[in-house]
Amino acid sequence: MRHLTVRLLVVAAFAFLAPVRVGAQRPTPSEAEELLRTRPDLVAQLRQRIGTSGLTPDQIRARLRAEGYPESLLDSYLPGTTQGPGQAAPDAETLNAVRALGIADSSDVLFSGVSADSLDCAPFTELDVARPDSASSTRVSRSERSALRQLCLLRDSLAMNGVVNVDELGRPRRAESGAFPADSGFRIFGLDLFRGRTSQFDPNLPGPVDPSYRLGPGDRMVLILTGDVEMAHQLDVTREGFIVVPQVGQIYVANLTLGQLEDVLYNRLARVYSGVRRGHGATTRFSISVARLRTNQIFVIGDVSRPGSYRVSSTGTALSALYAAGGPSPNGSLRQVQIRRGGRAVDTLDVYDYLLQGDASSDTRLESGDVVFVPVHGPRVRVVGEVTRPAVYELGLGETLSDVLRMAGGFTPTAARQRVQIERILPPTDREAGGRDRVVVDVSPTDHFTNGGGSTVAMHGGDVVRVFPVSMRVRNRIAVRGNVWAPGTQGFTEGMTIADAIKQAGGVKPDVYLGRVLVTRLQPDSTRVQLHAALRDTTGAVIGDFPLREDDDIRLFSVTEFRPDRYVSINGAVRKGGQFPFREGMTVRDLVLLAGGIEESAYLGAVEIARLPENRADGVTAQTFRAPLDSSYLFERTPDGTYFGPPGLPAPSGPAPEIKLRPYDNVLILRQPDWELQRTVYLGGQVRFPGRYALQRKTERLTDLIKRAGGLTSEAYPEGVFFYRNSGRLGRIGIDLPRAMKRYRDQDNLLLQDGDSVVIPMYTAVVNVAGAVNSPVAVSYVPGQDVAYYVRAAGGPSRRADLSRAYVTQPNGKVESIQRRRLLPDGVPRPRAGSSVFVPEKDPNERRDYLAIFGGVAQILATVVTVALAVVAARRN
Repeated sequence: MRHLTVRLLVVAAFAFLAPVRVGAQRPTPSEAEELLRTRPDLVAQLRQRIGTSGLTPDQIRARLRAEGYPESLLDSYLPGTTQGPGQAAPDAETLNAVRALGIADSSDVLFSGVSADSLDCAPFTELDVARPDSASSTRVSRSERSALRQLCLLRDSLAMNGVVNVDELGRPRRAESGAFPADSGFRIFGLDLFRGRTSQFDPNLPGPVDPSYRLGPGDRMVLILTGDVEMAHQLDVTREGFIVVPQVGQIYVANLTLGQLEDVLYNRLARVYSGVRRGHGATTRFSISVARLRTNQIFVIGDVSRPGSYRVSSTGTALSALYAAGGPSPNGSLRQVQIRRGGRAVDTLDVYDYLLQGDASSDTRLESGDVVFVPVHGPRVRVVGEVTRPAVYELGLGETLSDVLRMAGGFTPTAARQRVQIERILPPTDREAGGRDRVVVDVSPTDHFTNGGGSTVAMHGGDVVRVFPVSMRVRNRIAVRGNVWAPGTQGFTEGMTIADAIKQAGGVKPDVYLGRVLVTRLQPDSTRVQLHAALRDTTGAVIGDFPLREDDDIRLFSVTEFRPDRYVSINGAVRKGGQFPFREGMTVRDLVLLAGGIEESAYLGAVEIARLPENRADGVTAQTFRAPLDSSYLFERTPDGTYFGPPGLPAPSGPAPEIKLRPYDNVLILRQPDWELQRTVYLGGQVRFPGRYALQRKTERLTDLIKRAGGLTSEAYPEGVFFYRNSGRLGRIGIDLPRAMKRYRDQDNLLLQDGDSVVIPMYTAVVNVAGAVNSPVAVSYVPGQDVAYYVRAAGGPSRRADLSRAYVTQPNGKVESIQRRRLLPDGVPRPRAGSSVFVPEKDPNERRDYLAIFGGVAQILATVVTVALAVVAARRN
């Protein structure tokens, strides 16, 4: 008991962090020491460790001195000293000294962030190698393995007592249903039966009751008489236990069964009704049934989830009462549930009979005032591994290992039945010094489970039964892979050869590589050697055939595996240029078809083909040549055979020879020189015939198009022309149309391009003023006025206006701004009718350094004055 208490305190100290898997998030020693330093309760833990170490204060001081530490380092933690409220937690030097003395090892730090319920307690022989599910591939040290084993054993002890987790303060807490996975073995068998919502334990209130049902106050019965007398009576059982039958009188029925009441009624009714008798001679018959059941007050106490008083139906049983109370708690027994009546035990319920065999014969019907008492559970064992129901099971009197395995549902198909291991806590009389409190017991070879038999090994409380899986290695097989019709594993038989294995794999495929067959053989020392053979032909006949062995791996190859991905390319005037797989016999016509045909601009006089050179001397990378095409490459034709596309250069009528391609050829379909579709320009506004015009030649200019459109109307305002160019997303271009109409070669008489738009508006006598003015508005045009006039007409500049950067967008799209001149007046633009004036705001980031300006001006003035004085002095001399 003392050892268990110490381990509980250790887990309480080391389970502060959230549960994590060992190996996945193990804290570093520095992190663990930081945790220890920030835990004031570890002072008491360290005191306890020193007190239980068996070392006297003088021995501790002597060993500290021998290890090179101050001998008074641990004086404040020695037995007999008191812990002050402000005593500091142990620092790194103190912790190192404690480890040096052997009072605590490194595992106490390494596992400080691991709670006992989160450990991976697999067989400890497997901890010598890296765990396959670990985030790191480092080995587990001996000290870590020892500490992990101790914590796992402690967790098993806690689980036997229903403690399967700890809270955030390190205190043990009990798990609810579903706290652990079903295969962990920590779920207590049978508790989840009472945790869900079900009606299986509810009594059948509207249904009939059996003859053994005992009547009591609160029941309501119906008596029906037929034959010579036809009547029915509804009879309530009074609190005194009587019923009153008309013309018959009072009958005492309390604690009588329904069958006993029938005997009483035969006697009492026969006194009034002469036809009531047993047998065939009766002329009056009766039937008695329960119409309404009473409720009994039952007390469920002990280790149950919700102890208290419950009202259940009079047909309710002990299972009904347990279900109403939420079932036993993790500390409660499922095998020794007592039913007490009148101060003594009248029956005992073993819930396992119901859970394992469906036997509810011992489920006693309760009476009012009964007490259902759930005592503390008896000895428990945990079954894990390859069983159907891994869980914690409560032992009955004299139950053995075979009984426990039967309760666990027996072995799974993957169980290694020849090995069942029991981890056992030794009785106090058998324990030895040095921590030999637990041992491992392997079931002896005489008690094998290979034939499904049992074992007479007695079980003790706290035992952990482990059933190991069979080996994962699959024996008696070989594998055939590669270029066969049915690759995969095969069953191995003695004397089997390579040819036999290939035949069983469906034979080789026609493109199999005959040169070599590789056989990889597994040696006894787990190394592999490479063996070779060859195929005579595609029938599967093997040259140098030899017998196979278990685990041999046969690999056959395909010729196509060694063949590169050959391709040909096409580009130019085709619809879908790119690379295409090369096929033997492929021609240029085939490649053009794969590319979706030629485009309308294709030149059919010749095609250029680039081919890999046979000689790469002098840096030659390709050899090119041209071959003729013909009109048959124009696949789009009318029913009469004529080409349906646009006119172009004439194509040869042919027939042109078919050009066979070679791997990696690059085919270029040339385009017709200067070929393009029609160019269109939109001309709208004040012209006589607006619309979208097709350009007649590439040199057509703006004024040529206006002439084709009949010229300008009388309302046209050529100075306000809008010229937009979509090509290159240029947008509006400012031009002077009146000047361009006067001089044909003027720079503003632009050459037209496809997609251009020209709109000539009507005359408008307003100027739009916007930006940083007090009243943005359109102002009437006044000839000759400059920007300042229109800004004043719009309410003047705002406080944030920057007049120096005001600009005008003239009606033809050209932009003019104020030109600063040093010696001459500034050039101020004069808006024309239909223009726009914009006044920007000042840049808040642009601030003038007036002090520097004034300093520069003063320096210039000083220089000028100095020069003037020098000139005057020179003249006087």
